[in-house]
Amino acid sequence: MASSGNTVAGLTTEQTRTRSATIAPAPRQPRSFCGGKLTFGTVNNCGLIIGQAQDTWTFSTTADSDVLYLQVVERSGVSLTIRVNHQDGWKACEINAYHEYLDECRLGPAGPYTLTVSTTIGSGKGGYTLAVESRRTPSTCEQLPADAFSWASAGFSGTLSAGSAARCFTFDQPLGSKLFIAEPHLRDLTGLRAEITDARHQQLCQSHVTFADCTLNSAGPYRVFIEHIDGMATAYNLRLPRISQAVGCPTLQLAPFGDPGAAVGRGRLEPNERACHSFSTTTAAQVAVRVDPSAMEWRLYDNGGRYICDQSSVEYCNLPTAGRYTLLPWSGNVTGARDYQVAVTPLHHVDGCGASTGTSWDQPTLHVRLTSPVQTNCHPFQGRAGDRVVAYTGPLETIEWLVDQSGTRICTSLSPNDWSPGDGGCVLPADGTYRMIWFPSRWVSDSLDPTYQVQIRRLTDAAGCPTLVPGNYDAAPALTGIRCRAVEIAEAGDYRLRTVSATNADVWSWVYDREGRAICIPDRCTFPTAGRYLLVFEPQGVVENNVEHAAALLPWAPSGCATVSDTGWRDAPHRGTFRVAGQVNCLQLASPAGSHIALSEPVESFYDRRTATRVVDATGAVVCDSPKGYSCELLGQAPFFALIDSVINKPTATYAMAFSRVDGPPPCPVLPKNAETAVTTGADRFVACFSIPADQHAAMESFTWKRTAGTGVADVSVFDGRGPWICGRQGGLEAEATRTCSLLDGPVTVLIETDGKDATYRLTHRDASAPTT
Repeated sequence: MASSGNTVAGLTTEQTRTRSATIAPAPRQPRSFCGGKLTFGTVNNCGLIIGQAQDTWTFSTTADSDVLYLQVVERSGVSLTIRVNHQDGWKACEINAYHEYLDECRLGPAGPYTLTVSTTIGSGKGGYTLAVESRRTPSTCEQLPADAFSWASAGFSGTLSAGSAARCFTFDQPLGSKLFIAEPHLRDLTGLRAEITDARHQQLCQSHVTFADCTLNSAGPYRVFIEHIDGMATAYNLRLPRISQAVGCPTLQLAPFGDPGAAVGRGRLEPNERACHSFSTTTAAQVAVRVDPSAMEWRLYDNGGRYICDQSSVEYCNLPTAGRYTLLPWSGNVTGARDYQVAVTPLHHVDGCGASTGTSWDQPTLHVRLTSPVQTNCHPFQGRAGDRVVAYTGPLETIEWLVDQSGTRICTSLSPNDWSPGDGGCVLPADGTYRMIWFPSRWVSDSLDPTYQVQIRRLTDAAGCPTLVPGNYDAAPALTGIRCRAVEIAEAGDYRLRTVSATNADVWSWVYDREGRAICIPDRCTFPTAGRYLLVFEPQGVVENNVEHAAALLPWAPSGCATVSDTGWRDAPHRGTFRVAGQVNCLQLASPAGSHIALSEPVESFYDRRTATRVVDATGAVVCDSPKGYSCELLGQAPFFALIDSVINKPTATYAMAFSRVDGPPPCPVLPKNAETAVTTGADRFVACFSIPADQHAAMESFTWKRTAGTGVADVSVFDGRGPWICGRQGGLEAEATRTCSLLDGPVTVLIETDGKDATYRLTHRDASAPTT
């Protein structure tokens, strides 16, 4: 019997149907168009890298611990990542867009390495150039000529080709030499930078953003590698002038004091450039180094390249030994080229010093005409052991110090505890000749007279000062020249001191005892014993003897002052006169302790005022600095006094003033509500006073005044019935205005103050919250 199906190995099977399926092709690997062997010093060009492609490059180094200089220039906007791996697979470095300036790769053992280039985000396309160079086994390394280390050299020039990694030069210099990487410099904006390595291939220095030095403190021969941070084709100029045993520096003569003449070094510096000047001394010395412009930085080195001082040592520099020194001005990061001048003056010399001067206060002022922005000036004088001396210069600020006969500094104006007037000047250690050394802190402009005034004066046993004795209030002090007074005190105690210029401007001053110690400044001055003291005016920038000043020295607690009414709103005003600058007038107030008073003066505004008034109690303690426009509560010990000074630029003047007690009694007339009250004013009645009972005002009141006849202006001030000021006069007066005030419960006092001209005003008050008709 025939059977259906197939027989396989004794088994019978049925016919099966074949199923159809879709077969996915294997993914295609991203195609790489570039790669191969890298040769040090060769620029490789890749026209295209796309998507997730990875270009594989290989190179070998024959030295362990090599450093690879690597330059990749991306084109067409593609962003790349570069990885360098050892043949064993470990990663030496990775460079991408996030490591913009990381273009050096430190390798491990000698042998083969793989460099892989890929797009940073796995997409995009573009091209690139790739170059590598070895620090230990560079492709080429050119010998630098000797003049590359001279300050006079124009430099060693060439061009970096586009895309190149680095260019190597070799040189040798004595161990310990100090160089300056003058070019290329990080601030010159070319994109070039330089790196110096030693014989062990370790980095010693690189281009700086400042004028830092490069010390060859390990053995050579040395190499310098130049690279461009963006791989651009760039012309370079390599200059490594030597600071130690510097060559190519113009010789600078040591300058005398005064006009330096030909002993001035000059030059022109481009931005971020250094220049060199050398000078020699036959002995250890202190020297003044002057550089113009004064803001220009500089450094001074000895011949071995050891740093000595810089622009922060604006007094002088200590030269430890005889020998040759190098001065290096630095232009800084300026916007353009600038000319400069330098001069160095030894302090132990006396060449060019001015004639000897005395220390008496009536000695003529020295006049010194500056002829050079780098000159240093000198003035000798005789001093005794223990003398305290001070110096004054003007019109512009100067730097000055005192030296002894050998040039050793005794004191300087730069130290606040060394030569300041408040500390009693400079104490001379011995009898002998001393010299004041000085120069302007900045050069005067062409529009100013370059003539300076100079004084050297003695605080101890001072001579040549006009005499000053304590005076009386209302008396005119003496206005004279010479900036000192010999103060004769018959009775120890506290005194009030006011010192002013001829225009009545306050002038700072010091009072010294016979030993030259400062004991007080203006206002309250305590004299510990009877005897002679010295008062010295300290006007800013004023030195001449013929500039007049006045000093009022008065008892601290006033007495003998005329009494003034505290109802000035109804009584005749007080009238006074200032006959000379510095005069202090005094009035005794009639009001008792605890009361409140207000001061009124017939002026149009604050700027028209003629007096400055303070209120003090019976002990002289200040109660109020200025009661004008406000109220002054009389706290302290009665009786109270008003001390009246003239204001600046009004040293001689007549004035009128009235004091009004604003807390009663006696009460002022009532100002009716919602009714017009006429106020007549004139030279003898420039303030009027009114009261408002508690039940006749609202919490918010409006006060309106309007001039109805005559000329002039006015203002209104409102006070609580107990005396404190509530609101009112703050600036100029007006012919008509409305002032709205928030009032407290209880009565109030109203003052209408005017400029004292003949006029009539209409004054009203009403509830500010009520509608107007």
